[in-house]
Amino acid sequence: MSGVPRVVIVDDHHLFRSGVRAELGGQLEVVGDAGSVEEAVAVIREQRPDVVLLDVHMPDGGGVAVIERVAPEQPALRFLALSVSDAAEDVIAVIRAGARGYVTKTISGVELAAAVRSVADGDAVFSPRLAGFVLDAFAGDSRRGAEASAGADPELDQLTPREREVLRHIARGYMYKEVAQRLGISVKTVEAHVSAVLRKLQLSSRHELSRWAVQRRLVSLD
Repeated sequence: MSGVPRVVIVDDHHLFRSGVRAELGGQLEVVGDAGSVEEAVAVIREQRPDVVLLDVHMPDGGGVAVIERVAPEQPALRFLALSVSDAAEDVIAVIRAGARGYVTKTISGVELAAAVRSVADGDAVFSPRLAGFVLDAFAGDSRRGAEASAGADPELDQLTPREREVLRHIARGYMYKEVAQRLGISVKTVEAHVSAVLRKLQLSSRHELSRWAVQRRLVSLD
């Protein structure tokens, strides 16, 4: 893109947002910040920035929730995750949701500004280790796609991508609250997805759900 990218910062720690503003203020145009999903949605809708710099985990949801709320309304908007977490599941979840990059909070101000510019230009930005997570995940998607073409599973095809994500977490033994935190959604949303999955698959309990997922190799027994 031409010109200086307009940026909104989303993080539930006010002091951290202030620090990022100070770091980026002389290099980029910071047009707003927010400390929650609801605040973020409002600011993004009002300011219509080029890039949203967003945390992965917040008390009322996280980066995934923000992306799901505003991305359909602003298809040209870019998202860059900035988090203390370097866990593979966090990286993959937010990239699947639509983020163009993921960097950790150990990044310097100069590096962060460069990352924002790259994302604004349509490039993907990751640290080398995090990039490996993403490549592995999407390579796995390709393999599963080939397997699905060879023999589709009508029952699995009933589920939406988010329902499959919730299913895998539940099948691994995570509680609803843990699933909500990992996916950046509310506990009630997790409960709704689980109910939908049980109904579609005609199952009656989490135990049956886990067994169903293992039989289809959606999760392992390890």
